[in-house]
Amino acid sequence: MPEICRFFGMVIKMYFDNHPPPHFHVEYGEHKAVIDIRTLVVIGGRLPPRALGLVVEWASQHQDELQELWERAANYQPLHKLPPLD
Repeated sequence: MPEICRFFGMVIKMYFDNHPPPHFHVEYGEHKAVIDIRTLVVIGGRLPPRALGLVVEWASQHQDELQELWERAANYQPLHKLPPLD
């Protein structure tokens, strides 16, 4: 599963040919979550509230790019990294 970003100890990843809805995975220490790209809502797992807030802030800045990466992953095309949250 390619890593597409890393910031403040959080690792953002996306699987190739994954199930809908379009989403990305977040790992933060022992916590894991799956975030819907369109709604930015947790659809699996959980993150501490502060970490979730940072991830949602980052994802809202890169929502279009995340959707494009999802489409690339669905077609087994290489993924590129996105810039971290400042």
